[in-house]
Amino acid sequence: MSSYLNWFKSSYSGEEGECVEIAVTWTKSRYSTNQGECVEVATCPHAIHVRDSKDVTRPALALSPTTWSAFVATYRNER
Repeated sequence: MSSYLNWFKSSYSGEEGECVEIAVTWTKSRYSTNQGECVEVATCPHAIHVRDSKDVTRPALALSPTTWSAFVATYRNER
């Protein structure tokens, strides 16, 4: 697991300075290769963020936990 935390401002933060920031830890998939074909995942209570490790500036996908579970189950069944 990476020790790098990505901080972002909560959508519930106010305009008058009452801000909340949230940190997520990105974890590289154990199926990623050494040739740069890497996928990283960060979990939050209401979303699973997935990104390409070559573009760490933003998540490429934000999925609900239910959708992520269905994706993982489908992938496991395909193998």
